Amino acid sequence: MNDNAIKQYLTFALGEDVFALETGFVREVIELVPVTRIPRTPPFMRGVINLRGHAVPVVDLRIKFDMPTARDTVSTCIIIVDVEIEGEKCHMGAIVDSVLEVFEMANEQITPPPRMGTSIRPDFLSGMGKQNEEFIMILDIAKVFSPGELSLPGEAEPLETDS
Repeated sequence: MNDNAIKQYLTFALGEDVFALETGFVREVIELVPVTRIPRTPPFMRGVINLRGHAVPVVDLRIKFDMPTARDTVSTCIIIVDVEIEGEKCHMGAIVDSVLEVFEMANEQITPPPRMGTSIRPDFLSGMGKQNEEFIMILDIAKVFSPGELSLPGEAEPLETDS
């Protein structure tokens, strides 16, 4: 892999912290819509939403990352991501405080995540980036949304391919 490869990242805020996801995993960003709670799921599983006729599981990243809860605001939104669960592509939603921007960063600008001192578990991070003197925590989407981490009683809705 080329160390000078440039990737695009979608940045978002949770409280004062700034996180990023590689845009290749992001399907879309939608406004916060009603979420139907599913009984006997982990507290961070807010429930499911109806996305064009498909039930999409939604995770509250504040709760997932052991951050203090906050009231939903007009800026609160859901990032719909494509993840692979047991070999199948699925949609998942992640509730965030606000989406900030899309920016580009070369691989050489990304440093390994610190093993301690971050607000979330280090294994959830693929690296740390920096933009305008501000550190950005780049999430490892495969770890954050892994079946073991989600502890879902069932499986997420399989991804429909647009033909």
